[in-house]
Formats: sequence, C-alpha cells, structure tokens
Amino acid sequence: MTETGPVTVLPVSFVGGAHGPWRVTASTAVVGEGLAGAERLAVHEGPGPDGAGAVWTLRGVVSHARYVTAAESRALAARSPALGRDGATRAALIPVRKSPRWWALAQDERREILEERSRHVTLGMRSLPAVARRLHHGRDLGEPFDFLTWFEYAPADAAGFEDLVSALRATPEWDYVDREVDVRLER
Repeated sequence: MTETGPVTVLPVSFVGGAHGPWRVTASTAVVGEGLAGAERLAVHEGPGPDGAGAVWTLRGVVSHARYVTAAESRALAARSPALGRDGATRAALIPVRKSPRWWALAQDERREILEERSRHVTLGMRSLPAVARRLHHGRDLGEPFDFLTWFEYAPADAAGFEDLVSALRATPEWDYVDREVDVRLER
C-alpha cells in the first residue's frame, strides 16, 4: 500500500436529535447495542458542535485510506461521486465497531480478510457512481465505533444499495464486527 502527499484530516460529527436536514426513517441495531431514538440528523464538518440538545453525537475523521492499494485508491477516486448531489435524497449512517480479535491482527492480515477473502473494495466499486460514500475513522478518537460509514443515493438506487449492504454483511470480514447500527435517512 502506498501513500503519497500530505494527509488531510477532516473531523466530522453526526448529531442525532430534533434538528438537522436528514429525517431518520429507521434505526436498527444489527449487531450489539443500538442508538437512542432521534428524529433528525445533522452532519457537521470541521470542529464539532457542543452537543447541546443532541440525543447522541458520533465523531470521526476522514483521513488517508488504510486498506486500499494505490491502484484501488485511484479507481475509487475516479468513480466516486461527490456527497450532496441533488437527487441523492436517501442516506445511511452505519457505525461499525470491530472486535478485539480484528485489532489484534497485523495490517496485512486485516487487508487479506477485507479484500482477498471478503472483496470489500470490489463490492463497493460495483455500487459506484450510484452511491456516494465516505468513511470516517473513530477508533483513535476513543469513540464508541471504529468506523462511521456514510452513504448517499437516489431513491432509484435504493435496491442496489441494499444489495451492497447485504453482500458486505455476508463476508468473512463481518465475523469481526461486534457492534453495528444501521440508521436510514431521507431529506
């Protein structure tokens, strides 16, 4: 795996509560404990809000890609649409925590499970450009989830998104997930 250039770190806060442009349509505990009920979701880039009035706040950072090769990184960048597209009125916030077994593995062992055995990157590429996505890392911040995955898509692409999520959850990688929540949204 190769990294080039400086790494830009973008802090992002997902705030569930009574305010925000996204209406929560469902919140499901897939593995482990769920999240408290929230009516709306706001996504804040940059320094986070104070959390006043929030039911919950999840924080992560967008930084360098940790599990992709240089070629995969270029391919993802070339095919990935921007967030905030007009027609993308559906979204999913899927916070995931991996087990201590996952984190006890070396980086190359995690990569082998993630791509060579589970085809995570390959599966994700199939959903592009219909589904915009961004990964946020929370583990090093001491957050309750290691990853906050954010997806935006048009209603016409909802079935394809469901296929992607189902395919990922059926892989050997998901044997290492010990907490996952699936929050669905509309705007």
